[in-house]
Amino acid sequence: MKVVVTSQGTEMDSETDPRFGRANCFIVVDTDTGTHQVVDNIQNLNAAQGAGIQAAQAVANLQAEAVLTGHCGPKAFRVLNEAGVKIYVGVDGTVRTAVEKLKAGEYKVADSPDVEGHW
Repeated sequence: MKVVVTSQGTEMDSETDPRFGRANCFIVVDTDTGTHQVVDNIQNLNAAQGAGIQAAQAVANLQAEAVLTGHCGPKAFRVLNEAGVKIYVGVDGTVRTAVEKLKAGEYKVADSPDVEGHW
């Protein structure tokens, strides 16, 4: 499965970023092979508005099947949901640990956003 993890750094042992739209970067992980790539999110880091929507569109364009993040607002949630991307919130620890917890079934798919916009 192709999973996007919001991250504060560029390594698998970097801490996850609690923010979806304004995450430092996305680490795209293939849970079957363990390979990963880093996708910069700098364009949204300091965006005045629309960061969540733009980040969600970027994730959809990566053809990710799921997102692991700390929090997801309503606009980003809607875009991801419409693209068929599963959203997992409440994720913390390192990127590697988050992926391991997903594979172990420790996360549940979110059925709604967990924060207001502009969080």
